[in-house]
Amino acid sequence: MSLLHRPHVSPEHVTRVRHLLMAIRGDKLALFALLIFVFYCLVALLAPLLSPYDVNSTDFMDLENAELAPYWQTGDSRFLLGTDTQGRDLLSVILYGTRLSLTIGVCAVLIQVLLGVSIGLLSGYIGGRLDAFLMRVADIQLSFSTMMVAIVVLAIFQTMFGNAAYQQLAMLMLILVLGIAEWPIFARTVRACVFAEKEKEYVDAARILGVSKLHIMLRHILPNTVSPILVILTIQIANAIVAEAALSFLGLGMPPSQPSLGALISSGFNYLFSGAWWISVFPSVTLILLIFVMNLLGDWLRDHLNPKEIRG
Repeated sequence: MSLLHRPHVSPEHVTRVRHLLMAIRGDKLALFALLIFVFYCLVALLAPLLSPYDVNSTDFMDLENAELAPYWQTGDSRFLLGTDTQGRDLLSVILYGTRLSLTIGVCAVLIQVLLGVSIGLLSGYIGGRLDAFLMRVADIQLSFSTMMVAIVVLAIFQTMFGNAAYQQLAMLMLILVLGIAEWPIFARTVRACVFAEKEKEYVDAARILGVSKLHIMLRHILPNTVSPILVILTIQIANAIVAEAALSFLGLGMPPSQPSLGALISSGFNYLFSGAWWISVFPSVTLILLIFVMNLLGDWLRDHLNPKEIRG
């Protein structure tokens, strides 16, 4: 590969990567958070294998077993964490709910990254009127609450197309709404990084050699914006999962037939103080731990990818 086509990663960013790899070995809390997050990912990927029952089976729901207490209270080894209001094994539903919540969160943030990074690169590198127009659009987008936009859009869709159609497309709608609503966060961050990178000597050298603007943006500048993107990505996945859980709790998220963690918490909320506390408590603990470790990882990455911390 010639020097002309080789991506340029500045020594400063190489130092950050090395610093990150060395730091994570000595930080027990961050390592613990990383291991828990990896565990969640494995659970999501292997849910069909780990689940005691097949949630897609017609025999999975049995109202005769509804609201059974956990195993240590009843001694019923069939249901380790008890059952929900529809007689479904709670452990199985939590495993699949974790898979759904993580899938929605990750896919929504991938849309945010795709839109935000693309717009941020164009805005920062091209500048001028294009930059002014794109940033005004971002300002308008940021002036609206993500939850407010999601509630309005999902409620309108549900009203226009009916509940049956909404249940079939609920996952796709959640991903699109949460993905499109928060792209400006990535766009503004990448734009600021591009402003700093495009004035450096390696970019000037590429321009002199006649390299195209698109090539410079994608092969030279973009690799040097990975650090802040990675930090925001971690936090945004957690935020998307929380938003999905809140929408599901309000009845605008995943349907009861395809419960996410938020939908599970909502389904057992009315039974929380009437004896069947496990229906909401176990999904709540699962969700809280997931959000906690992701925010912990995001904060840790922010601190250890900070150039001031590295130089200090």
